[in-house]
Amino acid sequence: MPQSEDTSSAPVSLEALVSRAERAGRSAPPVEAWNPPHCGTIDMAIDENGGWSYQGSPIDRPALARLFSSVLRREADGSFVLVTPAEKLTIRVADAPFVAVEMSDEAGRLRFRTNMGDVVEADDAHPLRFEDAADDAFRPYLRVRGGLEARLTRALAFDLAQRIEERGGEAGIASGSSWFPVPLAPSALDA
Repeated sequence: MPQSEDTSSAPVSLEALVSRAERAGRSAPPVEAWNPPHCGTIDMAIDENGGWSYQGSPIDRPALARLFSSVLRREADGSFVLVTPAEKLTIRVADAPFVAVEMSDEAGRLRFRTNMGDVVEADDAHPLRFEDAADDAFRPYLRVRGGLEARLTRALAFDLAQRIEERGGEAGIASGSSWFPVPLAPSALDA
């Protein structure tokens, strides 16, 4: 079973999104409060599509990948570690550790489900950001928890792009009372 899933762009209700999210309503372990000694690097990686591997072999058990994701933390230097109260191990992450695979829009509040079962509302604590891509692609990310982000699937990026509006001369996307400015390519401003 692939770690990353791409769902259709049909509207999704919040109830449907939560019903498919195993972590909905459950908080992650308090990894930010744990300060164990660093024990080195482990040959574990998360690829650009959210797939987990160990020593080059895919982790095909989704429950195991979700367990590892629950103890994942981003360090101040930008590295990613698996952390327990007793030890901390560095892993490789190609892009963002999570992939947002579904989106719900109810009453103007955008909520996302990740491939690891988190449900997150885009708000000031969980902002959307837009990275400049070499190919001028629209590449949105959502903060999930701590310094961990989810990259939106291509289908969700297209859906999100449809929501760009202008306020006071600035392009952006609204979710509830939060506003997320969207940098547009110069060619988009001429359209």
